[in-house]
Amino acid sequence: LSHSLVAQSEKEKFISELIGKMTLQEKVGQLNLYNGFYEATGPLPEGGNQKIKYDHVATGRVGGMLNVNGAEETRAMQKIAVEKSRLGIPMIFGYDVIHGYKTMAPIPLAQAASWDQKVAEEASRIAAFEASAAGLNWAFAPMIDVTRDARWGRVMESPGEDPYLASRMAEGWIRGFQGDDMSTPRTIAACAKHFAAYGFVESGRDYNTVDIGTQTLYNVVLPPFKAAVDAGAATFMNAFNLINGVPATGSSLLQRDILKGDWQFEGFVVSDWASIGEMIIHGYSPDTVAAAEHALNAGSDMDMESYVYLNGLEDLEKEGKLNIGLLDDAVRRILGVKYDLGLFDDPYRYSDVERESTSMMTAESRATARDLARKSMVLLKNDKDLLPLPKSGKKIAVIGHLAASKDIPLGSWRAKAENNTAISLLEGLQNVGTKEEISYSEGYVLTTGERSFLHGLTFVESNEEGFDAAIQVASEADVVVMAMGEDAWQSGEGRSQTSIKMKGNQEKLLDKVLAVNENVIVVLMNGRPLDISDLSEKTPSILEVWHLGTEAGNAIADVIYGDYNPSGKLPISFPRNLGQIPIYYNQHSTGRPSRIDFDPQLVFWSHYTDAPKTPLFPFGYGLSYSEFEYSELKLSKNTMSSSETITASVRVTNTSERDGDEVVQLYIRDYSASAARPMKELKGFQKVQIPAGESKEVSFTIDDELLSFYRADLSFGSEPGFFSVMIGGNSQDLVRKDIELKP
Repeated sequence: LSHSLVAQSEKEKFISELIGKMTLQEKVGQLNLYNGFYEATGPLPEGGNQKIKYDHVATGRVGGMLNVNGAEETRAMQKIAVEKSRLGIPMIFGYDVIHGYKTMAPIPLAQAASWDQKVAEEASRIAAFEASAAGLNWAFAPMIDVTRDARWGRVMESPGEDPYLASRMAEGWIRGFQGDDMSTPRTIAACAKHFAAYGFVESGRDYNTVDIGTQTLYNVVLPPFKAAVDAGAATFMNAFNLINGVPATGSSLLQRDILKGDWQFEGFVVSDWASIGEMIIHGYSPDTVAAAEHALNAGSDMDMESYVYLNGLEDLEKEGKLNIGLLDDAVRRILGVKYDLGLFDDPYRYSDVERESTSMMTAESRATARDLARKSMVLLKNDKDLLPLPKSGKKIAVIGHLAASKDIPLGSWRAKAENNTAISLLEGLQNVGTKEEISYSEGYVLTTGERSFLHGLTFVESNEEGFDAAIQVASEADVVVMAMGEDAWQSGEGRSQTSIKMKGNQEKLLDKVLAVNENVIVVLMNGRPLDISDLSEKTPSILEVWHLGTEAGNAIADVIYGDYNPSGKLPISFPRNLGQIPIYYNQHSTGRPSRIDFDPQLVFWSHYTDAPKTPLFPFGYGLSYSEFEYSELKLSKNTMSSSETITASVRVTNTSERDGDEVVQLYIRDYSASAARPMKELKGFQKVQIPAGESKEVSFTIDDELLSFYRADLSFGSEPGFFSVMIGGNSQDLVRKDIELKP
């Protein structure tokens, strides 16, 4: 503790002295984040915008840069800032390191399906190891926006629909990026985003308005961000959206009152790309100077690529409206993160060409990526026990454009991964199984033309040229493995859709394949929940594999052939159809909840007349090659005071002949409160390994904090009353008992 206090005192003294030397221009410069604008290892820019930006770096008017990659490039750019500017303040280098840098781990939604903090931590640890070797020291991740809408393209980047699961994954991601000491040049600063409520954009349309109540904001949206602060996240990123009529970038409630006030966050807040300038377009700020004032006063510390602070803060000062105290606070926060990264000790510590040459796509990183991918898959259906397949003795037909793709499994937001470097499903099956027994036919073509982060997709809707060959291959096989789903570039930023059915003619081909061979295993590759109700009715086995990254095919083969017993659970509900969206497990009871699941003859109840209101596959759902039975829910007592605890335990039995892992889930319902609570809320989970034929007792401790929430007056705490304790393997199939919290 003494050492820590001394170190903190030295840091504060260093930063205070440095701020005391800075001019207004240099202070504003620390708040300016530029996109990469030229190759720093090449010739100097001679004019235009490139020359202006170069001069700004050289005169200390740039605090950081994004999209500058590689040890040589970052070193050269840092050299300009450190050796040419008056004070030699180093820049911070950021990048969208979302689920890997070169070696791709599963997309974040898939990682959340592992229900395992260690998966999150290992994925971001590998990403930090590679990115830091390439000169980067700041990741624009994790994205911890809770979302309930599969139409939103960025659902692939989120941890799903639940604030508790999102909070636990956030902690793992941040630990992986930052480690125990950010000054270690193998770790980088994390950035919790998007603060806040971006996952609730209306109609699932990216960048759209958000309009939610305070109970949803405080009890659903904010908990993962509070967990991020508690986990030591170095930076936050605000959001594009309006919330309650105010752009998140200009929200004092979010940034000043909650984040920096109530939660005592000590890092800095960066805007999302040009979001400070977009406050003008929103109709909130009348001009650049006003936007600069609104954002700075609200607590947005660094301006990403809108030039508003650069062009507006000095004018604001001339008008006598600049709050120097808030400006200095923003500078102090930014310098503090740079200090923690060790940049003042050695500005070039992250720009090690030799380390970069030996750190990318190592055998260890690939092995870890394969393990993470295995843990992220969810077995949705296995009615005929088609899975697992034997490694020999069966003719296997592999069908689908997605099956042979070496690019789509990399997923969206793939940083510096090289195109077509993933192990395809076909390759994985050939690597793990008997290659001579595997035949392949493309069958359908999903997209045509250019595919990239910057381009939209053109889907092939009517081409059936490959159908006959695929049907022939299927008819000659014992079992068909058919890859279906989405292109990687169907999801991600700006990739919202009005339909969540599969594009092209994939399902048409499936029908024809089923007509000649009913033993079909669908391998579902996607970045969002899909409408697969028809497919689910027809197909005996469905394995949800998401976009699993570099080692996708090998990992999928490990599961298909039974070398790994799947244990993933859905982090987000799969709807029966688009009309159910938003659908999520932690709904409130209506005044007229349906008495039965689906009866079109009942009218005046909360229901649909044409379909059940339940999801196709609920939150927390996932099968295994093992089977688990829950029984004997026991409570240590039935009542407790706020200073006491209750232990809830359940017996989980593996009734199969195969060892397996099960994610045991604890849910709570508060029957009555000052603000109505959901019908169930996830409050704990444990992944346990249970040998075949054996049982384990799994226990959870229920205390006052677990029963607490943001109440009607937005204070945090519990309220006396009755609660339901529910434990099970998903959010629907639960054993339950009631307890009472005494006054």
